[in-house]
Amino acid sequence: MNGIDTGDVETTVETLMASLRRFPRSPYWFACFTLPDGRRTQQSTKCTDRKEAQRVANKFEDAAETGRGRTLTEAQARKVIAEIFSISNKDILPSSSIKDYLESWLKRKELEASEPTHQRYKTVVNHLLEFLGTKAKLDITHLASKEITGFRDHLANRFTSGTVNISLKILRSALAQAKRDGLTDVNEAERVTMIRVKAREQSRRPFTMGELKQIMSVANDEWCGLILMGLYTGLRLSDVATLTWANVDLQGHEIRVVSGKTDRQQILPIARVLLKHLESLPSSDDPNGPLFPEACAARQRSQYGGTLSNQFHQILVSAGLAKKRPHTKAGDGRSSKRAPSELSFHSLRHTATSLLKNAGVSDAVARDIIGHESVAVSRNYTHIDTETKRKAVDKMPDIFG
Repeated sequence: MNGIDTGDVETTVETLMASLRRFPRSPYWFACFTLPDGRRTQQSTKCTDRKEAQRVANKFEDAAETGRGRTLTEAQARKVIAEIFSISNKDILPSSSIKDYLESWLKRKELEASEPTHQRYKTVVNHLLEFLGTKAKLDITHLASKEITGFRDHLANRFTSGTVNISLKILRSALAQAKRDGLTDVNEAERVTMIRVKAREQSRRPFTMGELKQIMSVANDEWCGLILMGLYTGLRLSDVATLTWANVDLQGHEIRVVSGKTDRQQILPIARVLLKHLESLPSSDDPNGPLFPEACAARQRSQYGGTLSNQFHQILVSAGLAKKRPHTKAGDGRSSKRAPSELSFHSLRHTATSLLKNAGVSDAVARDIIGHESVAVSRNYTHIDTETKRKAVDKMPDIFG
């Protein structure tokens, strides 16, 4: 350490490479070596054994000698530090490049998260690595708040505020794990603030009953079934598209399904109008056969479900509820972010929630049916019986009425 009074020196051991000193009030040997600018310095080796301390001192001297020749690279410096850490602590210094760490984190999350959630994590990581370029090869400690802020602002030019903020939350989670693993001292992503969600990007609105009738008048038979299922169960489009006959109990008037997004198992009562439609569908001898074959095939072809979302948007266009989407935004090209639509298949979840609440169904029961997670439901309603939910869905109005 600089500034130590050499008058307290008890022992000095000279070598060709570096010297060692030990002080009366310290159990450790100190390495004495010359810095690249010619100054002499002293640094604790954190070693009580003289031979091990000499090895550390020689490493300091070797690095300084390389630095004097202006040839010390970051990789060499990291190697020296790792070797010193290994000598002093009898262990390997944990380290990882940004790319290597994030890829290993994704591998870990593959076992912990649902497939759609893991895919979202992967997309964010790929966007970050693309943004960083060659910097992704640097050690994880080099990923500072400045780079993360730049990445956030880069995404803001391409995606909605909500998508940007979700991406930032994912990075916070990844770097929190890096901190727990001892690779970093600080979660730099926590230093980066969320961006303001603009009014036009607020959550999608529910459909009116009149709009639903317009949609049903232009949709084909299969899409009518998909829409009814989304409206009277609150299931997401991907979950509806992949339903099989094994999920449906027509005699018990129930649907059993595991949400692809939350991995939550749900037992949903079948509303009368939905039951009537399901009973009209051609029966299948295969219990694993899809309720909606064309939608299921489209979902399997499109990993992200974009094909089905686009098909539903075309139905909205035909019903006069949305404008046709251009492939490019005039003057901006494909890289520009598309203005969010206030209506989508996801709006059926909001519609179902509104219809239930308008019918006097309690917030907790409505949330349980739709599959919304909330602290109140988890704390106060650990089990809402099927009969209660059945009475609730029977209060929902008939879309054909």
